[in-house]
Amino acid sequence: MKKPNLICLTALPLLLCLPAAAAAQTEARPSGDAAPPAQPAAQPTDAVPAAAEGERQVAFSAGQMIYDSNSGLVTATGDVRMNSEGNNLRADRVVWNRKSDEVRAEGSVRVVTPEGNIVYGDSVVLTDAMKNGIIQNLLLVLEDGGRLAADRAERKDGYTTLYRAAYSPCAVLSPKGCPKNPTWQINAVKVVHDPFKHRIHYQGASLKLFGARIIALPFLSHPDGQGESGSGLLVPEIRLSSRNGLELSTPYYWRIAPNRDATITPHVFTGVLPMLEGQYRQVTHLGAFQVAGYVTGGDWIDIDPTNAAIQTNRSGVRAYLEGNGRFQLNPYWSITVAGRYTTDKTFLRRYDISRDVRLRSLVNAERVDEDSYISIAGWAFQGLRTTDVGGQQPIVLPAIDARWRLPAPILGGRLQLQANSLAILRTGGQDTQRAFASALWERRSITSWGQELVLTGYVRGDVYHSTDTLLTSTPIYRGTEGWQARGIVAAAAELRWPLVGPFMGGLQTLTPRLQIVASPPTRNLAVPNEDARSVDLEDSNLFELNRFPGYDRWEDGPRVTYGFDWAVDLPGIAIRTTLGQSYRLNSKPSILPPGTGLSDRFSDVVGRTSIQIGRRLELIHRFRIDKSSLALRRNEIDAVFGGRRTYATIGYLKLNRNINSIEDLPDREEIRLSGRLQVAHYWSIFGSTTIDLTSKKEDPTSLSDGFQPVRHRIGISYDDDCLELGVTWRRDYDASTALKRGNTFLFRVALKNLGR
Repeated sequence: MKKPNLICLTALPLLLCLPAAAAAQTEARPSGDAAPPAQPAAQPTDAVPAAAEGERQVAFSAGQMIYDSNSGLVTATGDVRMNSEGNNLRADRVVWNRKSDEVRAEGSVRVVTPEGNIVYGDSVVLTDAMKNGIIQNLLLVLEDGGRLAADRAERKDGYTTLYRAAYSPCAVLSPKGCPKNPTWQINAVKVVHDPFKHRIHYQGASLKLFGARIIALPFLSHPDGQGESGSGLLVPEIRLSSRNGLELSTPYYWRIAPNRDATITPHVFTGVLPMLEGQYRQVTHLGAFQVAGYVTGGDWIDIDPTNAAIQTNRSGVRAYLEGNGRFQLNPYWSITVAGRYTTDKTFLRRYDISRDVRLRSLVNAERVDEDSYISIAGWAFQGLRTTDVGGQQPIVLPAIDARWRLPAPILGGRLQLQANSLAILRTGGQDTQRAFASALWERRSITSWGQELVLTGYVRGDVYHSTDTLLTSTPIYRGTEGWQARGIVAAAAELRWPLVGPFMGGLQTLTPRLQIVASPPTRNLAVPNEDARSVDLEDSNLFELNRFPGYDRWEDGPRVTYGFDWAVDLPGIAIRTTLGQSYRLNSKPSILPPGTGLSDRFSDVVGRTSIQIGRRLELIHRFRIDKSSLALRRNEIDAVFGGRRTYATIGYLKLNRNINSIEDLPDREEIRLSGRLQVAHYWSIFGSTTIDLTSKKEDPTSLSDGFQPVRHRIGISYDDDCLELGVTWRRDYDASTALKRGNTFLFRVALKNLGR
């Protein structure tokens, strides 16, 4: 970020050195008794002096140059131009007094630095061996568009002082080129730049917004941008909510070292006790990490997850801690860590920190090279829903996954080996350990007719051990207690036939797809199910070898999957469609419960369509159609209309899967709306809403009555090149006992190029 101090580091030093070097060039001419009387030069002078050792070479030109040996004056006039190391000076007149060692540049002084900054002034006076100087009526135009103006700028003993100064990064011209006042600016009686501490201090400073003085800034200072960034206050934030009252937070940034910093933010509320927020970040020679936390005190309600009627009032310290980091030990090995923990289930939502319902912590060591991958990880979870039982949350330690791809082809295909192990511990639930080894062979080829043929072979051996299986409430997830083993074998062939041709002035590609998969019966229910519970037929897994999401369940038996992909590319229009269905070749009962779309011999029909028209319309529709009744079991629509400033988004989801035997797959219906309308060049109105349309008929456990608002948000914002203002109202319709419904108002002011 460029700061207004650039004048202190570029303009004055440049004016100190350029005339000095030019004068040194003039001094090299004959002088004393041998000097001729003062005479104007007959021709414009262009010179490039030969730089002495340790001196800067300066090129300059002038309409004429006069040297008066009696008075010791060297005068260059007539569009004087000087250049040194990319710094350019232009003035009407430059005079050097050799006796007093004073250099004066007068008349439309203009300096351009290598960074692109432009300095304007009426006159520049340099004294004391060119070390000190004064600029009258200064204007600095920074490369990023900011401007700094002062009645007078003075440099002495390395310090630069500006008197009656004003700074603004805002444009002073309208888009049509007409003059306008900057949106905001900082005015100061005095501005002092300390080049040794790389800091700028303001005296008598105040902030003007839309031309009105709104706040005094008595202790304003900031880094000069040339050294390390410094410590200081950041822009405050104001909120108003029915839960916590008026909130004021003022972050303080602490620059500890070049590779370490911290941000400390006190939050003061009118309705609850204050809260302290902190963040620490550090970069090491191996990587980077950061930790953050919130701590306060207060009262909250603890609800028994097994019986919502049992509630306990608690008080004490409430806190939340999170952190993450990544370290590269060598070109192959890296370690990733991430952790999140809170003292109670409602703290994050009460203070609007996060709306997550589950916190995850991770430690993962990975090794990656061209043909192998190894991951050794540990996971821990904390559930924040009122129904989550702490003892049921899994602790995964370790989770090991290793994969190797053999470089040499086997029978024309690539072979990939995998070894995997998993240990899940629960303090009040089922414990499970699993290990397996597998081999996957895949060969891709193109037939003489242009068809793509993919052949796949898969073999795997599993070993499981589980205890306390009766503590798992869903029977089909438990498995048989003790040691269990199973083997998996599968073979598949898939044929794709792209057909390309013209269509309505564009190009279309129709790709029929046919897949045959065969797998002998598998001992699924004998082993526990930890990672393959939320199974649902979608377009993304229609042609997968195993349509369960994890490893603990395997879809056995022979089946045929068929469908097509269709792509159309017209001028400004792109259409993509996928449609397909599968058929099981035997009548063996499926382990998949009714409603998943895969329980019968014929599966449901699934598809996905996307339409993009220029940059103004994008529509995505995902669906699943019941193969018997043709009812929509899944209907998901996401649409975006408009451009960057004015747009509308629509999201609709209806899951009518009619599943009552598995708690992980309830029916749901909701709609999400959001949009932004630009009402003026810089003003816009925005809003969003989420409405739960789920009824008791669709989900008996739902708290919605068929039209239950979840959250509304509406606001107005002003956003130009240097200022962002916003007022947002949000309404939360949380029906839980611990968190009451309420309104939140957020006031935001962001001065661009200053603070955050």
